[in-house]
Amino acid sequence: MTTVQTRAAAPPLTPIQWVICGIAALGFAFDSYELLMLPLIVRPGLADLLAAAPNSAEVNAWVGTLQYVPAVAGGVFGLLGGYLTDLFGRRRVLVWSILLYAFSAMAAGYATSVGWLLFWRCCTFVGVCVEFVAAVAWLSELFPDPKQREHVVGYTQAFGSVGGLMVTGAYYLIVTNAESLPLVRGGHEAWRYTLISGVIPSIPLILIRPFLPESPIWREKKRAGTLRRPSFAALFTPAFRRTTVVTTIMMACGYAAAFGAIQQMPRIVPGLAEVQQMPRVAQEQTISGVQSFQEFGGLAGRILLAYLAAIIISRRRLLWTFQIPGLMLVPFVYFLTPTVGLTLAQWGIFLVGMATIAQFSFWGNYLPRVYPTHLRGTGESFAANVGGRMLGTMAALVTVNLVAAMPGASLPERLAYASAVVGTTAYVIGVVASRWLPEPKQAELPD
Repeated sequence: MTTVQTRAAAPPLTPIQWVICGIAALGFAFDSYELLMLPLIVRPGLADLLAAAPNSAEVNAWVGTLQYVPAVAGGVFGLLGGYLTDLFGRRRVLVWSILLYAFSAMAAGYATSVGWLLFWRCCTFVGVCVEFVAAVAWLSELFPDPKQREHVVGYTQAFGSVGGLMVTGAYYLIVTNAESLPLVRGGHEAWRYTLISGVIPSIPLILIRPFLPESPIWREKKRAGTLRRPSFAALFTPAFRRTTVVTTIMMACGYAAAFGAIQQMPRIVPGLAEVQQMPRVAQEQTISGVQSFQEFGGLAGRILLAYLAAIIISRRRLLWTFQIPGLMLVPFVYFLTPTVGLTLAQWGIFLVGMATIAQFSFWGNYLPRVYPTHLRGTGESFAANVGGRMLGTMAALVTVNLVAAMPGASLPERLAYASAVVGTTAYVIGVVASRWLPEPKQAELPD
């Protein structure tokens, strides 16, 4: 059976469609910018607020909380946001979600305690989770041609990794020049400047997005009175039950690999022998450099996924292209990095990032094709928020609590082994669950 699809060439994009693609790409980049700054700033930020050593058990205990609790908050309100997206429209929800996480990003930089930092990060996560679901539904419905839609959704989501590169570069520059920046809370802490910088990319989104068109499919159904009311119960009717359960489990596995393993690498790197000898500024610059390898890998994976999505018909085969290599890479990289050193950390996280982050783009292409218009935002938000944010991010807590049971002379070494166990387990479950992933019934979006 062939797995390659051949269709007529899609019509060229209009000027307004190019603007839409540009704004969507910037939105996805900003989402990642906000979320991926935490692995960079969590260690120095907690050390500052707790007045503790960066690699202390006290800091380690709080890391899981700062990674998991905001994700749960984002999952709960993101689920509600998906429902509101189907009820009130895609564009309106997008605008309000951007305003929320732009304000909270700046406020987090002025946090005076771990509690306030946690609160503002929760607000940021809520805005990002709602924005992502609304943006994917909006973008998918603006491009009716199947091949064109696959490319547009795939390539704009690739800018999520550009956002990761942006925050990595910003952190490097801030660490290098922190003493030259204005005082914040009486000091020149790089983690505060990095949090505050999150407001900058939101400015063009706030100015332009309110003037872009609403989804024509949603608008026409709303005007005609044929748009059925969304319902979470409908996701578990016989027509959608298998899709809902399997996608929720698999998105949980993807997020578990990211939060339980990938996002732990910035705290593993300071424990490597060659990094321990560096002064503090050089250590932070090295951490930023390793993070950039992961972001370049994620970008490569997203671009490859966008290319293959329009070629490989079977969605399972497309997903296996990234799952199988990831299953082999995670244990290899995380078990060996503490002894092999910085070079393996750099290139290993590049490959792990490529295999794992590409899967997030996969769901942006897949989910709009398996739910009808009135359930599209609700179905996407259930898988992403219940599966990904509420269940998957729990892996961050599992990893930091598993550290105590791992062998090793230092906390970073034990953290690497714990990340290997959690990340590998997530991949195994994801590969097994993919056996029951339903194939979309048609190339066009369901009505």
